[in-house]
Amino acid sequence: MIDDLPSGLTARQLAEDDHLPVLAAVDTWWGGLKGERGTLERTLLLPRLYFQHFTTTSFVVERDDGRGELAAFLVGFLSQTDPESAYVHFAGVDPRLHGQGVGRALYDSFFALVRSHGRRYVHCVTSPQNTASQSFHARLGFTVSAVRPDYDGPGFDRVTFSIDLAGRPGPAA
Repeated sequence: MIDDLPSGLTARQLAEDDHLPVLAAVDTWWGGLKGERGTLERTLLLPRLYFQHFTTTSFVVERDDGRGELAAFLVGFLSQTDPESAYVHFAGVDPRLHGQGVGRALYDSFFALVRSHGRRYVHCVTSPQNTASQSFHARLGFTVSAVRPDYDGPGFDRVTFSIDLAGRPGPAA
């Protein structure tokens, strides 16, 4: 399902039972970014509905140690409005695995899935404070916007990303 994962990791599609483990990991992995408000914001961005209705376009990576400890995830979906687009809603990698290609492998698998559905563009957003996310997306080839004030409502500024998969190597490129 996902190629190029480091040894000891396995991938599968997201399931409803992943909701609480992902919320717990996000709180830990983001290390208090934006304080209590950030914790609440991240929780509200990952309601159970994503774990019920977007399982076929989302992934979980676990440690293959018999305990199935969460190592990474990507929640994404195909746009219902734009037949050429898809969206990565939220993705995270255990900080102990940063720099090992796990995030890139998740995105490459999502890109392959998107292409298999005839989609060309992928979009996503992050908070301006999440500079690690901005750098990661830029390294993958996403176009990174300037800060967009009040993008998600008053006081919820965002940085947006887009990539044209036609310009990336892959099966449908």
